[in-house]
This record gives sequence, structure tokens and C-alpha cells, in this order.
Amino acid sequence: MHLLTWTLVLIIGSFLEYWILLFISSLFVDPKKIYEKHSGYYRWLLVSSTWHLIFVGRVRFHTKGMEKIPKDQRFLLVCNHRSKLDPITTWYLLQDYDLAFISKEENFHVPCWGRLIRRCCFLAIDRENPRKAMETVNRAANLIKDDQVSIAVYPEGTRNFGEGLLPFHNGIFKIAQKANVPVVICGIKGAEQMPKNFPLHGTDIYFEVLDVIPADKVKTSHCNDLGDHARDLMLSFIEKNEKENGNVNLRTL
Repeated sequence: MHLLTWTLVLIIGSFLEYWILLFISSLFVDPKKIYEKHSGYYRWLLVSSTWHLIFVGRVRFHTKGMEKIPKDQRFLLVCNHRSKLDPITTWYLLQDYDLAFISKEENFHVPCWGRLIRRCCFLAIDRENPRKAMETVNRAANLIKDDQVSIAVYPEGTRNFGEGLLPFHNGIFKIAQKANVPVVICGIKGAEQMPKNFPLHGTDIYFEVLDVIPADKVKTSHCNDLGDHARDLMLSFIEKNEKENGNVNLRTL
């Protein structure tokens, strides 16, 4: 009995110490600064804190095509977007690739996590201001060229609460063209079910790497053509997963 009690005390104490460390570490991040150097320490905090969400939510990842992701170079990742949990589950699943998302400004004001993502070189974008949006595109390309992070972005620009896909903002493909890197096209489904399933049920999230466009082809293609290709693949992924969820590799956490 005493052993069980002390074990529980140790677990709870370690949990509290971790979150205190997380909170204190976040205070050292300047909420107004745009960081140009990636931090391995803050990446560890981001991924490890995400693990708690994945564990408590009993998330089961089903993946396909992961072997297509470039292992020896940075890239631009594009994906469909239906849930505010899409980026969280994606940066956890692809934690080996140091993804930095381009996101709306509000996400950088989330307590603790807002500072963590800022320190991991995530970038805010002003969709209403074309000049500032292009500045973000240039910063993203520079981060890739400096080998700090790979960039992830949702071409739809915001979450899609309906069927199919929203119109694409094809200008985001300029990031890959400027940085001369491949475009990794992905599809995700299931994260939108987590709030409904919790706490009684776990959630199955399906993530598939649909295609990787080589850097030389990206460089010589029009952004609209790249967007059309990515859109077609994502639509096929969505339609396929609405009919069946077979032929995947299961990774349960």
C-alpha cells in the first residue's frame, strides 16, 4: 500500500514539475519577437506537452506513405484543414521533421503554447494584408534555406467546416519556389472528432502523404498548377476516407 501511495505521489509530483517547467520556460520567450533560429529545447517542450493531449485523448494514428517524406532536406508541407487540432496532431506525428506552421495571429496568444510555437519558428500571417502576407512567405522561405525548420501551411487558409475543400491560396507555393525545396502534399481526417469523442472514446486520425513534388519541378511550375494538383489529391483522399478507412498502417499511442 505504501509503495502504491509513493508511486502515485512521484507521478503526480513529476507531472506538476513538468508543467511548472513548461510555464516558466514560456516566460523567457518574447511574444513580440519573430525568431529566426530554431530551439531544440522548446521543440522538446512543444512535442512532450502535446503527448499529454494525445495520451489523454487516446489518439490512434493511421498513416500511409510516410516513407515518401524527404529525409535529407527541408520541405514545404501542405494539407487539408478541418480541425483546430490538425496542426497539433501533425507536428506531433512528424516530430522528427521540425515543422513550423504558418498560422493566424490569435494562435500565438494561447497561454504557454502560443509562446512555445513562436520560439519554434512558427509564423503568423495577416491574410487581409497582401504585403505583410508576402513578408511572411519570404521569412518562411528564409527559415527553410537556413535549414532551421520545414514549413507547413494550409492552402485553404482557414478551417473548412463543410464538404470538400475551400478555395486555395496558391501564393503559398512561392515558399517552396523561393527556398528551392520539394512540396509534400498530405491529407488528414479524424482530428475533428476528438472533442466529440472525449472522454468516453478514443479517436482515429488518418494521415497520408499523397505525393512529393521534387524541387526542380516545383521551381518550373506555376503556383496555380501546383495548387490544382494538390487540390485534386486532397479531394481524392477526402472522398476515399469517407467511404472506407482500410489499407493503412496503424500506430497506436
